[in-house]
Amino acid sequence: MKKTYKIEVDCANCANLMEEEAKKTKGVKNATVNFIFQKIEVEFNDGADPEIVMKDVLKNCKKIEEECEIYLTR
Repeated sequence: MKKTYKIEVDCANCANLMEEEAKKTKGVKNATVNFIFQKIEVEFNDGADPEIVMKDVLKNCKKIEEECEIYLTR
């Protein structure tokens, strides 16, 4: 399953680092951050709960840029 979320990140380098952190998160099969459109697309592993996984993704991304945001509600 893939889902796209709106993000808020200030620099392209941070967006790239956030993408790498998202990919390392348990339950994430793949992730792509688009800095220009301020979006992250996440593909989840089978059986993963997207709500729980995305909370971990956000926590890991905040290690890169504390001010970043991933809007988990649509």
